[in-house]
Amino acid sequence: MQFTKVTAIAKANVYFDGKVVSHTILLASGEKKTLGLIYPGKFHFGTGKAERMEITAGECRVKIDGSGDTRGYGAGTHFDVPANSGFDIEVAGGICEYVCSFLG
Repeated sequence: MQFTKVTAIAKANVYFDGKVVSHTILLASGEKKTLGLIYPGKFHFGTGKAERMEITAGECRVKIDGSGDTRGYGAGTHFDVPANSGFDIEVAGGICEYVCSFLG
């Protein structure tokens, strides 16, 4: 996946003592995305806007708030999280890489 004509924000978004790190990019259209890494562990994130998480490398397991299902995702797959919700994400080993798009 490659993005052209973007503004990259150098300041990292660092969560959970550095176990989740992302950088924000702004596309020429005004769309905002984050590109990140998730190291092994289990983490919970809340959402304000709806999000699409595209897994670009590695693997994770995800449970969307309010759902009874935990599903696995690997490179080339994605999951959507509703606005004003959240999700648990777990990486068992290696590094999971992602692109997060903010929807709506």
